[in-house]
Amino acid sequence: MSDSETIAAGYAFTGPALDLGALLWDGACLPDAQIRIPLPMLNRHGLVAGATGTGKTKTLQLIAEQLSAQGVPVFLADVKGDVSGISAPGVTNDKVAGRAAEVKQQWTATGFPAEFYALGGIGHGIPVRATITGFGPVLLSKVLQLNQTQEQSLGLIFHYADTKGLELIDLKDLRAVVTFLTSDEGRTELKNIGGLSTATAGVILRSLTAFEAQGMADFFGEPDFDTSELLRTASDGRGMVSVLELPAVQDKPQLFSTFLMWMLADLFHDLPEVGDAEKPKLVFFFDEAHLLFNDASKAFLDSITQTVRLIRSKGVGVFFVTQTPKDVPGDVLAQLGNRVQHALRAFTPDDQKALKATVKTFPNSSYDLEEILTGLGTGEAVVTVLSENGAPTPVAVTRLRAPESLMGPIDAATLDAAVKSSSLYGRYAQAVDRESAYEKLTTAEPQPQETPKAAAKKSPPKEDESMVQQVVGSGMFKSLARSVGTQIGREITRSLFGTARRKR
Repeated sequence: MSDSETIAAGYAFTGPALDLGALLWDGACLPDAQIRIPLPMLNRHGLVAGATGTGKTKTLQLIAEQLSAQGVPVFLADVKGDVSGISAPGVTNDKVAGRAAEVKQQWTATGFPAEFYALGGIGHGIPVRATITGFGPVLLSKVLQLNQTQEQSLGLIFHYADTKGLELIDLKDLRAVVTFLTSDEGRTELKNIGGLSTATAGVILRSLTAFEAQGMADFFGEPDFDTSELLRTASDGRGMVSVLELPAVQDKPQLFSTFLMWMLADLFHDLPEVGDAEKPKLVFFFDEAHLLFNDASKAFLDSITQTVRLIRSKGVGVFFVTQTPKDVPGDVLAQLGNRVQHALRAFTPDDQKALKATVKTFPNSSYDLEEILTGLGTGEAVVTVLSENGAPTPVAVTRLRAPESLMGPIDAATLDAAVKSSSLYGRYAQAVDRESAYEKLTTAEPQPQETPKAAAKKSPPKEDESMVQQVVGSGMFKSLARSVGTQIGREITRSLFGTARRKR
């Protein structure tokens, strides 16, 4: 058996599978040697990598289409705004027809059922929000770029709020509690469990203020998004493709990458164990994955590693999308059994180092991968996946199929119409600002009538005294602080990432 026949035999699966394309060998495309991924192995996670412009987005689209067709819901983060076309039939041309003929693909223009979301409603999509309580201290520390000590202090603040039944809905709720805990009345509340220094509280408050000044307050509030919406199927049985539209916030990478992790953590801690299922409950594509790992603390990375390791037993597959495998920590990379590596550039010493590191992450093969990876064309990739028995398949240089949906964005009017016609739009479109900690604190209790003489002796408030500082000094706040201290059994159960667990 020749080398090419051995490779082709490694992808001859008997069960349901996704078709990626045809084998490339000695510069020729072999249409009868189909390269595939077994459907049950899609919850074993994967990596789609490659330099800018090499076709990563189209690969995501190709995989998402076939998952949807086989009844598997998909989540896609659309950072550049060019994935919305998955909802519309593709347009044929000579290039598409030529590619289909080369790889033995029966190409049919097809649109797929899709829902479009937008963080905080900024941009085109159903608003996705989280409460501060639900988001938790670990992820919020990442967004606020706090150091380890400040992160621990924020965790203490959340612990206090949880145990006292003080639900934190939005940023002003958190700001009020932080200010109270550093006031004369509140300082003793944390004394027995470590306390909160004025300096650390000041850093947290300044970070919250700067965060809000950048227009990010809209991402936190109610109604908070229920991530089980991502698990839906359409009426025809196809999996729903949930597209998170991020072009309007692509300049806020720390925020959107951490929000993606919140979604994944929320799913992980609320879904039941399913073991090895015939097909995944959801496949989650984590685009611009390097942003998640940049400047992450060891505790944060440990939490990511554990989540990725365990979430497959909940039926969720995760694909990280980035430029090189080097962008992903080794402990996470070791769990990504399905690999689609597009072309890499080797223009600089750092590029060459990344290229060599990438080659080492693949099984031994008869290809010269250093040469292959720098010479791949757009829409070509080096592939290895997990076979039906869980073993890695031979490395295969592959000419990928063409997506059958529109390879580009749909127009804004069509996108807005799709959003507003969704059954979910009425549930999440309008923000709700119900009574929470801040509102309770700003409702001053009636005070005894003062005599003119007593009022004259009373010093006026300082001009730079903030509203929150005035609030925590009010009688109502002190009364509330005393009352919440008597509540028992209200502490919120938190997950690995500090997110609040909720029942489906």
